[in-house]
Amino acid sequence: MDIVGNQTLRDLWDELARIYSQKTGLVFEDCSGGVSEFTYSQLNEEINKAANLFLDLGIKKDEKVAVQLYNCPEFLMCWFGLAKIGAVIVPINTKYTQEEVGYIVKKSGAVTAVIEEDFLPIYDRSESNDDLGIKTILLARSEKQIPGTINFMKNKQIQPGELKESRLLCSDDVAEILFTSGTTSKPKGVVLTHCNLIYAGIFTAWQVSLRHEDRYLTIMPAFHVDFQLNALMPVLIAGATMIAVEKYSARMFWKQVCRYKTTITEAIPMMARTMMMQPQQEWEKDHCVREMFFYLPFPNQDKKAFEERFHVRLLTSYGSTESLVGVIGDPLYGERNWPSIGKPALSYEAKIVDEEGNELPPNQIGEICIKGVPGRTLMKEYYLDPEATAKILKPGGWLHMGDKGYVDEAGWFYFVDRKVNMIKRSGENISATEIENILMCHPKIAEAAVIGVPDPISDQAVKAYLIFKDGEELSTEEILEYCKGRMAEFKVPSFIEIRTSFPRTCTGKIQKKLLN
Repeated sequence: MDIVGNQTLRDLWDELARIYSQKTGLVFEDCSGGVSEFTYSQLNEEINKAANLFLDLGIKKDEKVAVQLYNCPEFLMCWFGLAKIGAVIVPINTKYTQEEVGYIVKKSGAVTAVIEEDFLPIYDRSESNDDLGIKTILLARSEKQIPGTINFMKNKQIQPGELKESRLLCSDDVAEILFTSGTTSKPKGVVLTHCNLIYAGIFTAWQVSLRHEDRYLTIMPAFHVDFQLNALMPVLIAGATMIAVEKYSARMFWKQVCRYKTTITEAIPMMARTMMMQPQQEWEKDHCVREMFFYLPFPNQDKKAFEERFHVRLLTSYGSTESLVGVIGDPLYGERNWPSIGKPALSYEAKIVDEEGNELPPNQIGEICIKGVPGRTLMKEYYLDPEATAKILKPGGWLHMGDKGYVDEAGWFYFVDRKVNMIKRSGENISATEIENILMCHPKIAEAAVIGVPDPISDQAVKAYLIFKDGEELSTEEILEYCKGRMAEFKVPSFIEIRTSFPRTCTGKIQKKLLN
């Protein structure tokens, strides 16, 4: 038996409502500056009302429900309301196109969706030649009664605040399928159990020594692991206060940190760089922040300048959706050996291996591997993809991260390179293969090669190299217009270069390292 035991998310919320009843659990600021607050008791009641609405709609245990919402309290109500009745949330990136949404909906088998009004054209069968298979659409964050939809707010509010049905649940039940872009052309569904979510909260609360009086501010999107497992779940475990902001603003972020008396927050390089571009203010160091989670490498001079300007200390944390949390990271106390990504944390092991899986000695570059327990301290599997699961999860609980790194004699780990064909842009994972496949569907494009190139703001930008078919040509504007209608905005290339040939290996594969 591990630290979670057989506890479920339903058990956790019942406990929170009992212990921290009148304590503020959530503060939410929307894009217009409007602020709403919920105590733990109020949040639990709203979650129960959402659960009862789902029950009335006939949502069964293990049934998948797609949720495409911006950061908002309603996301939490859906997430935990579904968990309380044993159903499974399938969060969808709010920037995805209809084709991208369609793949996830069909792969997961979801027939019910909770969405914003903005996304109605994606799901509305009357405006789409491609039926996503969604039978029931709940419209959240709107007072409108639109034909073909169910108003989430109005129908939730008439439900009782006590759960109407208590289904049999256990900690190994699936609570979520979180689709994340991999190195292949289609995203994979990371299967997370009730235990996974609770354990991630316990682990991260320990990692940052979170206490019930802490105030954790995040701007990470609710559909992302950084919001869910590195921010919200540890807040719940500690009975602390979550401050969720609907959208990141470089101009407003540090003001919000100071105004809400934030003690813990998190950032990615794009945020740090855009914050440094803002005019310096006298009040910037007048804050309560004691730790700032940071998820990616940062040039030494940039890190030093950022920490000095804002008078903060960055806590490096390395992990993935598959590993749940930052399984390698800085110690909370004592030495932090920058630019090392840290050491393996409690309950995990880490090693560097070669292409055959053999462990490498110190200071030799290989693949970073993490050891845990699938379904408990690591993801359970990739949804309906045993082949992909077998490639990443090996016997003994070893998770192959795909990233290159090394470890020194003292046990400090170092990140060297990204996953093959993976581009990281402003915190979003982008599959180069996916973009290449879309480009090569154009009747005038013969071949495409996509890579990530350094970008001072977004960490990496997307660059596409193209070879046209004989006698064909396209302008840069035509290529970008083609892309914008077929992929999320953050995937659209920033740079286009036309080539007549590509450097290749002896087997005909494009040598991307020779392109730029």
